[in-house]
Amino acid sequence: MQVLEVMSDEPVLVSDTATLEDAWELLQNLDVRHLPVVNGARELVGVLSDRDFAARPRPNPETEIVGPSRLEMDRPVVTIMSSNVLSVTPEDEVEEVIDLMLDNKIGSVPVINPEGRVVGIVSYLDLLRTWEGEMS
Repeated sequence: MQVLEVMSDEPVLVSDTATLEDAWELLQNLDVRHLPVVNGARELVGVLSDRDFAARPRPNPETEIVGPSRLEMDRPVVTIMSSNVLSVTPEDEVEEVIDLMLDNKIGSVPVINPEGRVVGIVSYLDLLRTWEGEMS
């Protein structure tokens, strides 16, 4: 089975010029966990996940308000995104993607075309849905 058979082909993308607040709102409002970060040509430059926000240092709750500050949320997504991103192509085999995700402990992999543009995303949920369909 190939990636194109299991991928979400209309992933939510965020621009590399977007703010952390913009990205946070996308994650929350659209109930997604991973956002491929793209430049103006829709080329993959990184990935931002809900875990990137969770990994941010938090103030001490006894002395300050817990959570990112307003100033921090005005920063661009490139300040906390993962820029060393693994990706796959639509023609790659699903078994290879599963191995890639397990070996690297990641929950999703952007799917790019030969020009480096994002055309989809494969998440662990896509794989589980496919597996469930195969079992039925």
